[in-house]
Amino acid sequence: MKILMVCLGNICRSPLAEGILRSKISKEHTVASAGTISFHEGEHPDKRSISTAKGHGVDISKQKAQYFEKKFFDKFDKIFCMDTKNYQDVLSLAESETQKNKVSMILEEAGNHGRAEVPDPYYGTMQDFENVYQMLDEACEIIAEKYQLR
Repeated sequence: MKILMVCLGNICRSPLAEGILRSKISKEHTVASAGTISFHEGEHPDKRSISTAKGHGVDISKQKAQYFEKKFFDKFDKIFCMDTKNYQDVLSLAESETQKNKVSMILEEAGNHGRAEVPDPYYGTMQDFENVYQMLDEACEIIAEKYQLR
């Protein structure tokens, strides 16, 4: 299975989600991430995301931000978005029901319907990055089990 994680700039939440899920699944599956804006394209993840991931034994330091493109609908089986805006932006590019059906909110996919958005920690504290890590870790654990990715 090929999975894409999507957030706004692809430097905080989606790199964490990519790294976390990659650490939980077998090598035969692919995980990548992208952003709905191109502002950070080619940049490494935010240093706070790198530090938070490293504190949990996950290395995301070599990832580079990329911009979400329509071709990703054909390249990936599942596309998980971090918040409603990202979700709407990705869906607006879908050209078929098949493509739309690939897109989900990551926390909803993991069964958390009460709080479906992963908050953007960019303007927050290190604790905000840790909170996001914990949310994504739990969601990725459920996704790994749900799709039998181990």
